[in-house]
Amino acid sequence: MAAPNPTHEKLWTPANIVTLLRICGVPLFVIAIISPWPAWLPVWADAEVWKSWIAAGIFILLAATDGLDGYLARSRGEVTNLGKFMDPLADKILVAAALLALIELGVLPSWVALVILCREFIVSGIRMVAASQGVVIAASWYGKAKTVTQIIAIVLFIIKDSTPVTTFSEVLSNHLYLISWAVMFVALVLTIISMLDYFVKAREILGFTKSARRARKQAERESAASGEPGGCSGSESLTAGQMASIEPAALETLAAEVLDAAKAAGLTVGTAESCTGGLIAATLTAIPGSSESVAGGIVSYSNEVKQAELGVKRETLDLVGAVSSQTAEQMAVGARAKLGVDIAVSVTGIAGPGGAAPGKPVGTVWIGLANAGITVSKLCRFPGDREQVRMLTVRAALEFLRDGIEGLEEAGAS
Repeated sequence: MAAPNPTHEKLWTPANIVTLLRICGVPLFVIAIISPWPAWLPVWADAEVWKSWIAAGIFILLAATDGLDGYLARSRGEVTNLGKFMDPLADKILVAAALLALIELGVLPSWVALVILCREFIVSGIRMVAASQGVVIAASWYGKAKTVTQIIAIVLFIIKDSTPVTTFSEVLSNHLYLISWAVMFVALVLTIISMLDYFVKAREILGFTKSARRARKQAERESAASGEPGGCSGSESLTAGQMASIEPAALETLAAEVLDAAKAAGLTVGTAESCTGGLIAATLTAIPGSSESVAGGIVSYSNEVKQAELGVKRETLDLVGAVSSQTAEQMAVGARAKLGVDIAVSVTGIAGPGGAAPGKPVGTVWIGLANAGITVSKLCRFPGDREQVRMLTVRAALEFLRDGIEGLEEAGAS
């Protein structure tokens, strides 16, 4: 897949500003919990008593902004690459700072922080590997429950007496100590379970199954034979699985998944189609209730319509042609602007039987995707006759759209 053209995005959105403020607030929390600031305020006799409560309040405030920036990004359609990077980073910085501060105070043993932080590194690595292969691993309820229980446990450890409890009788008499450790134990269990959940979801990507290893070797053989670096390359004829995947019932199920994801995320979608001539929009709108999410589609079969209706640049068409990553991306961006939707998918390709060009055989299709924060494209080389190429394009575009919507909804989730 050729590298997409860089797309400028608005960086300092309200959501990203909230995320940045969360990061900047971490030193304030550390100062509040560790430094001997009550000694600096002799006029405030109860400062030492309130120290832990003030630190806990700052931590709760910073933790609460995690939900606020996510809401702002989704409701305003301003999910950005910067936000996707900063949001999980801010969460990890806040949790790590709290754990290290509690260790510094002698309230929490270091092995607890080691378990939690190792999980974060491992999960981040798995998601990075999955993303490099175009796969979005949705966060499960385990991850959300893990985050909530971790925050509650940290708050309890902050406000409980910082004097270490050393004897068994002290443990039994200190109810807050028992509650704090009970919640932390639940958090640790969920931390490990949520990590294992990622391993299960990514088992094929990581090559933990025989079928995954066979598929990877087969893909490598096909890639070597076709001379393509990746994408949606295929053989001269469709496999049984490919034939089944473009049956009306299969496409209807996939379209329903796209619409369900869009409704769950509160997003509107649109299409820009060249080689499929409106089939993607038709497949989506064949589902009852699709009007809640589908705004419309633009069929730009000719270059003139691509320019006039979607804003594809004339120089792009002259230099790289209609079947290119640049054209697919500009079509998606144009459709999103023209239709006023949150996310748009585009397709441009050579369905055949004619139209092949050097380096662009029949079955070459570029699929583009654009939302408020990012524009991407991918190359597919489909087998089969004209109708089969068109239907395979419909399926690939719907899958790309579904994954893009789920990626928006789960942005920053861990």
